[in-house]
Amino acid sequence: VQLVESGGGSVQAGGSLRLSCAASGVTVSTYCMGWFRQAPGKEREGVAVISKDGSTIYADSVKDRFTISVDNAKNTLVLEMDRLTPEDTAMYYCAAEGLGAGYCYGLYELNYWGQGTRVTVSS
Repeated sequence: VQLVESGGGSVQAGGSLRLSCAASGVTVSTYCMGWFRQAPGKEREGVAVISKDGSTIYADSVKDRFTISVDNAKNTLVLEMDRLTPEDTAMYYCAAEGLGAGYCYGLYELNYWGQGTRVTVSS
């Protein structure tokens, strides 16, 4: 399984970014997939996950601002981030469960990880 994130960068508060995660060795529509982030000096936390039926779970801090989705044609996981704040500054990681029935039961750590893409939001 290989997961390659892209789309990170620097943006001012209130701006938007679109993160993508190109997957190989796993079909994004088959398993629980998710985005996680780790801010400097903090533990990694779940941002959003999506099950094979399209149901989603978001962290309270990003609800109504971020949208997770899959692009089946490109076998890619996407995170649309709007109204960004400096508190969203972190390394963002794509993750895949890679086994099981394909349902996410919470913002739990998954089995396969990408290398991350950095997001910096300035005030």
